[in-house]
Amino acid sequence: MVDADQTFVIVGGGLAGAKAAETLRAEGFTGRVILISDERDHPYERPPLSKGYLLGKEERDSVFVHEPAWYAQNDVELHLGQFVDRIDRAAKTVRFGDDGTLVRYDKLLLVTGAEPRRLDIPGTGLAGVHHLRRLAHAERLKGVLTSLGRDNGHLVIAGAGWIGLEVAAAAREYGAEVTVIDPSPTPLHHVLGPELGNVFAELHREHGVRFHFGRHLTEIVGQDGMVLAARTDDGEEHPAHDVLAAIGAAPRTGLAEAAGLEIADRAHGGGIVVDERLRTSDPDIHAAGDVANFPLALFGTRLRVEHWAGALNGGPAAARAMLGQEISYDRVPYFFTDQYDLGMEYSGWAPPGSYDEVVIRGDAGKREFIAFWLKEGRVLAGMNVNVWDVTDPVQKLIRSRAQVDTEALADPHVPLDGLAS
Repeated sequence: MVDADQTFVIVGGGLAGAKAAETLRAEGFTGRVILISDERDHPYERPPLSKGYLLGKEERDSVFVHEPAWYAQNDVELHLGQFVDRIDRAAKTVRFGDDGTLVRYDKLLLVTGAEPRRLDIPGTGLAGVHHLRRLAHAERLKGVLTSLGRDNGHLVIAGAGWIGLEVAAAAREYGAEVTVIDPSPTPLHHVLGPELGNVFAELHREHGVRFHFGRHLTEIVGQDGMVLAARTDDGEEHPAHDVLAAIGAAPRTGLAEAAGLEIADRAHGGGIVVDERLRTSDPDIHAAGDVANFPLALFGTRLRVEHWAGALNGGPAAARAMLGQEISYDRVPYFFTDQYDLGMEYSGWAPPGSYDEVVIRGDAGKREFIAFWLKEGRVLAGMNVNVWDVTDPVQKLIRSRAQVDTEALADPHVPLDGLAS
């Protein structure tokens, strides 16, 4: 039974932390809820930073999880612009890094998220080198894209993953020239494989994006502190006024690691190791969102998922577990993207090498289709492109682990719901 005198502390002010605080109150917890964020902005959602907000189609206030007044109205003690530099598991305290204040907890939730990986090459200190993770980054990049579009400027993007491609689409809509450099043979190669990665390559080429695959960025060339060009390992120089480093994100595990919590190695996704109840190796400390490495029995593996749905669902699940409820976090991974006139949703997990067949339902040439990745006739993942309201049946197929008739799977006239029985 949760006591009203208990204190639950949440470290991390993103979507996962805000939804965890909301869930604690919704489930009737009457103790102290303390949410600590090292950002000065109220908790916000990240997808708009590379989509609607970056494009100027969504207002700044639309990104916030709750109205600012919500926290006081729900008795959530919000500490913005503060960071925790130490967890004392024996004393069950966290310490504020700026003034050394100690806060005792009964349950602690770590939702510290991830941070952009940095380019380790000469020239990264130049003024025109950018990352995109925080609202402040998006605000700055929005201004950059506006200027590049107005002046016919060049943006070089290192990395053809989701962030790189979404920013490339936004930059082209502003009118900027865009070059994307990636060591893989296709965009999104480690997520979609070559078969579907080419769909996105062609989409961007049609909109004027130049790709250089199989290449690494080796130097950002500048003068008087400003970017002039980006050099690749083949010796070529690409004109650039600005460079975006979009080479992935690293889980922010330093606090947990210093506290002696179990951390997954990078080969297994990194992050804080949690069980199906999102408990760390300390039963009074939970973790969720981008930083959590959780077991997914459906695929017989552990995953760390850096997507909106993981924060949206993981924060509430962790909150319920902290309250002593029996939960088993086993959500099918899900993410989405919007680029130009293409909208896409992806469910499941099928990295290259895990599948033996890709089945297309619909017209890939018109970019109106569903792609399925299969292993021995069983659906591992599905991606719907400009086809809507199919996420539930796609996830049902994945969860069923049933062998499916691939001809029926490819036939748009055969209902997906009937294939999972």
